[in-house]
Amino acid sequence: MAQQHLDPRNSTAVAADALAGYLRTQATEFLRALRTHRETGGGAASGAEESSDAALALRRSARRISGTLHTFRPLLDADWSESLRPELAWLSGTLGREHAYAARLDRLVAALNRLSGATAALPSQAGAPMAGRTAGAERAGPPGPGGTGTRAPATPDRGNLTIGAAKAGALLDRQLTLARTRAHSAALQALGSSRFHAVADSVAVLASEVPLTPTAPALDLRPLAAAAHDRLRDAVAGLPLLTAGHPYNAEALIHGLSPDTAPHPQDAPWHQVRLLLRLHRYALEVLHPQAVPVDVRLLAAGEALNRHRDASEAASAAAAAARTPRIAPATAYALGVLHADQRHEVEAARFAFQQSWQKEAVSTS
Repeated sequence: MAQQHLDPRNSTAVAADALAGYLRTQATEFLRALRTHRETGGGAASGAEESSDAALALRRSARRISGTLHTFRPLLDADWSESLRPELAWLSGTLGREHAYAARLDRLVAALNRLSGATAALPSQAGAPMAGRTAGAERAGPPGPGGTGTRAPATPDRGNLTIGAAKAGALLDRQLTLARTRAHSAALQALGSSRFHAVADSVAVLASEVPLTPTAPALDLRPLAAAAHDRLRDAVAGLPLLTAGHPYNAEALIHGLSPDTAPHPQDAPWHQVRLLLRLHRYALEVLHPQAVPVDVRLLAAGEALNRHRDASEAASAAAAAARTPRIAPATAYALGVLHADQRHEVEAARFAFQQSWQKEAVSTS
């Protein structure tokens, strides 16, 4: 018989010591990544890859500490946790932008190559590595009318698309590389600021002493972890899963091609579910310090929501590039096709989430 979906209520009582141990572990990882970042020159050419990995490790630890402080805040000193959480969120956001811009450019160039039938990198990308670009090129699009989950055959004007794809790629390369460079500079500036040093000092204290409330040792962590699970479940219940079960959402495409530069209104609830899924996962890490039991549905749902976020942001970048003044019609056409392709990917990710979430979950330890 299939086991039930991984629910924090199904475990035995978990004492506050588990929370303190988890926070100390994440704080230690944070300080280790910070030391590595400093030892590799903070982004100098000689240690750029190690420095980048260290920055991502810093971000991972910061996210986990912040999320755990949020979920288990009744057990923690309120003034301390409420002052530290927004600072960790600021740091995580700042450190994540450079990687996000690089991944977005890789994704868009790969899609342009696929859509235009190019067999090699576009001219603007000839000197850049292609490993990241090919990874997402063959992701399935929205299902056809038969509901098989495969991409419906695209029929863009291949001639016009080929003409405009190279210039579209060059435009995206300029815009996103500039954004990435600025994000890198902002991250280095942030890591050298007094604001960051205050955060690092707080995390250093956390590595040795977790400020629990006097009543925390007598409390069970499971109800708070279960509340995080319930918030996720309620948010999923509010998603338009029936719409996600259809092969195409024309309203999403129409909004994306409008002059409005605001974030896509349909995407926000899905991004919120992704955040809540992450908080739920962190809560499970607290309850299961050795190893979180594998939950197939959560893994598939998380992957689908990550693809949804990536495609949504890539579509927004294509739409923003298409609004550049005085671009050639062929370039604008290529960017429009690219935007539509990424909105199809958004719908495909929603369909994948709907399929995975509504299946009977099977978990194994």
